[in-house]
Amino acid sequence: MSDGNDFPDIRRKVTKIWTDVLAVAPGEENATFFELNGESIAATRIASRVDEEFGVWIEVADIFEDDPTLEDFITTVSSRVASASAA
Repeated sequence: MSDGNDFPDIRRKVTKIWTDVLAVAPGEENATFFELNGESIAATRIASRVDEEFGVWIEVADIFEDDPTLEDFITTVSSRVASASAA
């Protein structure tokens, strides 16, 4: 039985968070955080929603320093969820 944190579920939930907060338009799916006009408030909202959804914290500074694409961010969240589950 799935605990709701399997990779397809993580992908779906992170994609929803990312696209909701950054208002991603069709064709912008591969854009980076800053290409999507991401700002500190958007990074804070994303980090907060990831924490609420998965119980893992993403540092706002990491979003700023990494300037991730959605795929990069999904990988980061998945890794943190896996680490938290293993602990």
